[in-house]
Amino acid sequence: MPASPSTARAINDRLALRLMQQEGPLTAGQLKQLTGLSRPSVADLVERLAAAGLIAVVGESGSQRRGPNARLYGIVADRAHLAALDVRTEGVSVVVSDLLGTELARASVPITDDAGTGPAVEQAVALVERVAKEAGAERLHTVGIGAPGLIDPSTGELRDSSGLPEWHRRLVAALQERLPAARVLVENETNLAALAEQRDGAADDRDTFVLLWLGHGTGAAVVLDGALRRGASGGTGEIGFLPVPGTATLPSATDCEGGFHSLAGAAAIAGLAAQCGLVAEEVPHEPYAAALVRKAVGAHAEEPAGRFLDALADRLAIGAASVVAVLDPGCVVLGGEVGQAGGDVLAALVAERLVRMSPLPVEVCASVLGGGAVLRGALLTARDGAQDELFAPPVR
Repeated sequence: MPASPSTARAINDRLALRLMQQEGPLTAGQLKQLTGLSRPSVADLVERLAAAGLIAVVGESGSQRRGPNARLYGIVADRAHLAALDVRTEGVSVVVSDLLGTELARASVPITDDAGTGPAVEQAVALVERVAKEAGAERLHTVGIGAPGLIDPSTGELRDSSGLPEWHRRLVAALQERLPAARVLVENETNLAALAEQRDGAADDRDTFVLLWLGHGTGAAVVLDGALRRGASGGTGEIGFLPVPGTATLPSATDCEGGFHSLAGAAAIAGLAAQCGLVAEEVPHEPYAAALVRKAVGAHAEEPAGRFLDALADRLAIGAASVVAVLDPGCVVLGGEVGQAGGDVLAALVAERLVRMSPLPVEVCASVLGGGAVLRGALLTARDGAQDELFAPPVR
């Protein structure tokens, strides 16, 4: 059944906006060529989108050309402002951008364990408001939040998870209350990191891969056939609870101690380095585990750095091999600050072990974005959500 005229117009409008997002400002002639629409149809859609405040004339094409046919139309970037949050157990980072995702301002604030739920929430919300003000955003259209823990797939809400501060869950409600006009989207931090690596990082040529998150804790994100897989309860990738050899106990429903987390979490990595006699200077804004791995990579041909990296690769390969055996993803990205610090050296060591442990071919690569992938993924999610809403102008 053919689309109605109003539906066809809406489809054409969205196509034109997506093209301007990907290619930058375009003339009516370029839109005609790229969309395959007739000249009158392009003229109509340009008029509709301009009237909706979504596009405007931003210049002319070619120094020799003048007149209506030379006008360059571009998306009005300040039509909406977006915010992205990376919520960690130790603090919050915020970035505010325009509708096209161009960063306008960013800041972070540490939040200590003894801050208390109310003061912690207030610190985080005040940071969002301050960064938005610095960016010149009078109101925020969409807010994307990346947080540790499980996201309920039926409600999109952050579930109560053991071991996480209470202020994490309270923050979402507080933001919605203080920013009633904004749409608030919450996603697991590792899932957002995978989204960012797929769009802008190590997996940009992959539609099937697993991201193994190596930061303060451990986690995994699963992308199959281009789609992020969350599972029936939102718990896909909770690899920290995976029972593995080499631990003194087994994980429980409320504590991942004894699982893969006990081998590859930040505290476990620091403990392994101490056993190997490796120390590193602490670097501001970088987890100590990542600093240790970075130092070891720089001296991997020497002791004790080589011994530490070999032992760490043994541990990471246990978790990676389990994922590969079940999902056959073809690619494992070592993500987070630790994965990025390990770079190609650590990735190669893990790959060598997987060749011996699994009959399935798999590429292992290091994160390009590291810990910054969560904030980038949250911003991409906010941008996609806002554009999906705004790029479907009312049908007249």
